Amino acid sequence: MTGQGHEAIVRTQVVVDAPIERAFTVFTEGIGTWFPPEYNLLAVPIAERVFEPRAGGDVYDRGVDGSICRWGRVLAYEPPHRVVFSWDINPRWQIETNRAKTSEVEVRFTPESATRTRVELEHRHIERHGEGWEQLRDAVRDEGGWPGALRKYAARLA
Repeated sequence: MTGQGHEAIVRTQVVVDAPIERAFTVFTEGIGTWFPPEYNLLAVPIAERVFEPRAGGDVYDRGVDGSICRWGRVLAYEPPHRVVFSWDINPRWQIETNRAKTSEVEVRFTPESATRTRVELEHRHIERHGEGWEQLRDAVRDEGGWPGALRKYAARLA
C-alpha cells in the first residue's frame, strides 16, 4: 500500500476467490453485505446500504427510520472491470456538499483465473477535502479504513 508522507492517495488491493463478474457485483450492488455497518453517518442504524449500478447513480445508506445519507456518487460504471465513485465525506466525518472538496475511489477488477480476481482500490485527490485532509488520508489507509474493509469484502466472497 502507498500513501505515505504527504501523498494524497491511498492504494490497497486484495485477491478474492470469485470470478470477476461476481467480484464486481458483490463490491457494487452487494456493498451492504460487506462494507462495515459501523461506518455510519446516520443518527440511527442502517437498514440498507445502496450502490446504484450506473454512472450518475448514488451510494447511500437508508436508516431504520427511513432517513438517507448520500455519501458518494457513481462517476464511472464499467462492469466487470472498473468502477469509480466519489467520497463525499469530509475530514470531520460529515457529508461534504461542495463537490470541489470531494475525493474519488477507483476500483479495478482483474481476473487472475476463472475463479480468482485481483481487486485494486485507489482513493485519490484526498487533498481536495482541504484542511484536515491528512487525517482523512491516514484514516482510510489505516486498518480501520480500506484495508480492513477489503478484508471483509474478501471474506464475504470466500
